[in-house]
Amino acid sequence: MALYMGIDVGGTTVKGIIIDKNGKILCEGNVPTLIGEELADCIITLADTLVHNSGKVFSAIGGVGVCCPGIIDGAEGKVIFSGNLELKNYPLKQILSDKFKIPVKVCNDANGAALGEAKFGAGKGNKDIVMVTLGTGVGGGIILDGKIFEGNKGAGAEVGHMVIERGGDYCTCGRRGCFEAYSSARALTARTKWAMEEDTGSDMWKTYNLSTADGRTAFEYMDGDRTARQVVDWYLKYLACGVANLANIFRPQIITIGGGVAAQGSRLTAPLQKLVDEELFGGVDYAPVKIECATLGTRAGAYGAAALVMD
Repeated sequence: MALYMGIDVGGTTVKGIIIDKNGKILCEGNVPTLIGEELADCIITLADTLVHNSGKVFSAIGGVGVCCPGIIDGAEGKVIFSGNLELKNYPLKQILSDKFKIPVKVCNDANGAALGEAKFGAGKGNKDIVMVTLGTGVGGGIILDGKIFEGNKGAGAEVGHMVIERGGDYCTCGRRGCFEAYSSARALTARTKWAMEEDTGSDMWKTYNLSTADGRTAFEYMDGDRTARQVVDWYLKYLACGVANLANIFRPQIITIGGGVAAQGSRLTAPLQKLVDEELFGGVDYAPVKIECATLGTRAGAYGAAALVMD
């Protein structure tokens, strides 16, 4: 039985799994992230532990896939730049290949999560998938004909930094009106707090204050509180704009929504689907685009990393 290892490098934790070709997990684990030149050391430590805990040997592993934040040259397996990991032109693939003596592939973390959802999660069975993650920022990955779209020199697709409101709010990237500036969990939280300040009689004050309000607050009160409903409607309007743009550009079979905001489930996706359908070029009858929440959670990146070495 062929086995594959997937490693997902995060800012604080490196997570890993060993799976079979059907996605069944044999073992999983994690270690603290070491940044800079020591990154490979913590990956090697985790890989050794995973192989030991699986009761196998490295020769039984068909390959090791790694996904990590930053600009990644997939062909060379280099981390071209990752500010969070303090890396530049880091030959991660070469280091790991020399150690493991089995195939190694490296990709961007958002691309890895998208591939994981495409192969084993909400997008399973579809060749063209876009994943949008709604967390502190807005990220995403694009899978076309079953393969990661990496762009020129691994720059990838920064879906969060397309402008959806020209001259709009400042984004952390320095531009105005980015998708991220309106549809991240941070933007939703900021809008919620602003609305609470404007309406001190809102029911949201019953449980939350300006220190504790977050991306869940307005959704929790949307059914009975006018101000909360207005916040959700505002958020969905901008989210639908960005998602519809992606749908019209790539026309995938499915767009999966991940990140913290996706915890709202159908309360998010049902109205979002309706709004996107209204903006879908040519309508939904010809080539519909389904919108669903991602299903793999924090394992998506590790699943996608393992999928890198399956073909």
